[in-house]
Amino acid sequence: MAEKLARLTIEGSDLSLELPVLSGTAGPDVIDVRGLTSNGYFTYDPGFVSTASCESKITYIDGEKGVLLHRGYPIEQLAEHSDFLEVCYLLLYGELPDAKNKEMFSTTILRHTMVHEQMVELLKGFRRDAHPMAIMCGLVGALASFYHDYLDITNERHREITAYRLVSKMPTLAAMAYKFSIGQPFMYPRNDLGYGGNFLHMMFATPCEEYHVSPVLARAMDRIFLLHADHEQNASTSTVRLAGSSGANPFACIAAGIAALWGPAHGGANEAVLKMLDEIGDEKNIDQFIAKAKDKDDPFRLMGFGHRVYKNFDPRAKVMKETCDEVLNELGLGDDPMFKIAKRLEKIALEDEYFISKKLYPNVDFYSGIILKALGIPTEMFTVIFAIGRTPGWIAHWHEMISGAYRIGRPRQLYTGPEARDYPPVDKR
Repeated sequence: MAEKLARLTIEGSDLSLELPVLSGTAGPDVIDVRGLTSNGYFTYDPGFVSTASCESKITYIDGEKGVLLHRGYPIEQLAEHSDFLEVCYLLLYGELPDAKNKEMFSTTILRHTMVHEQMVELLKGFRRDAHPMAIMCGLVGALASFYHDYLDITNERHREITAYRLVSKMPTLAAMAYKFSIGQPFMYPRNDLGYGGNFLHMMFATPCEEYHVSPVLARAMDRIFLLHADHEQNASTSTVRLAGSSGANPFACIAAGIAALWGPAHGGANEAVLKMLDEIGDEKNIDQFIAKAKDKDDPFRLMGFGHRVYKNFDPRAKVMKETCDEVLNELGLGDDPMFKIAKRLEKIALEDEYFISKKLYPNVDFYSGIILKALGIPTEMFTVIFAIGRTPGWIAHWHEMISGAYRIGRPRQLYTGPEARDYPPVDKR
């Protein structure tokens, strides 16, 4: 029984309910409203901004303090000392691996990056100019047809094998989608390059010349994946859980997460940053656009500043800023006009009292967009890269739900349509 109770009294009714108040490890208490249904009431919460849809042990966010923890570990420490595959292990298993398990996990992932050759035939069914996210939705969902003998979601070993397959093959499918769009031959994975370096190799190498993967750029790619690995119950993660609650196979659930991520309000933020920089066009126009951003009657907004969850500095942005500087220095792009605009905007946002008072600090999307642009990755691939990074988080949440007691998701509604009425003959309408 809960230690605290919330009492709800309905005006004009004799009904008075006692609702349990539940406490987690951290964060605000939650009121258990499940007892409302049996008394003829539902809660109304558009966007689920005040609703805890599940219980989870994976990720914790404190937006007021700018805190992001994966299994209790601060994202800043993970980004400094860890790598993407180690964070994958942490999200999936709940603890950091020892040296032996880390080596086994990384080796297993990197040795299963190949995809079935028939995937090439599937790709040929898409238009050449198809959006890469459309291709990813199709290819990831199609993986279920290649591994249908390991789709028993009640079998823990099947779930583990599926997790490995998804994490290992997502970069390969993403690179294939890109190569297909530009008419270049697909590049097979190279297990010796690591996760981030291998992705860059599959994206930019060609059979006719040797491609050298810079350690600085490979590390930057790995860090982008790491910083997007999970972010609690966001729209795409909630979609994966909702799809999974029906008993759908994990490939279908991840494909549903990709579809949700495709929305510009979710995964398209770093792409919007590049569009904004293009719109500004020149350093001499910055003051004009800053004035527009401060004008409450002007629809223009600076993209990549502020965050719905974080009311303080985005903890991921601190790490991404360092990576951004490293990449621009490595590539000698400090004098590039677009990046000069970005650096000037960053300086203004960190020093201007207007932005400071409204806590409109540069967020992770601002810096990741600049990094990806510097790496030569086209903007339509930005959200695909987000999906690669978010895959272990999606799988971890799906696995957590399937492993415990759960019910199929079935939100209710506040109906505002017509009351019951009789069907009129066509000549009486």
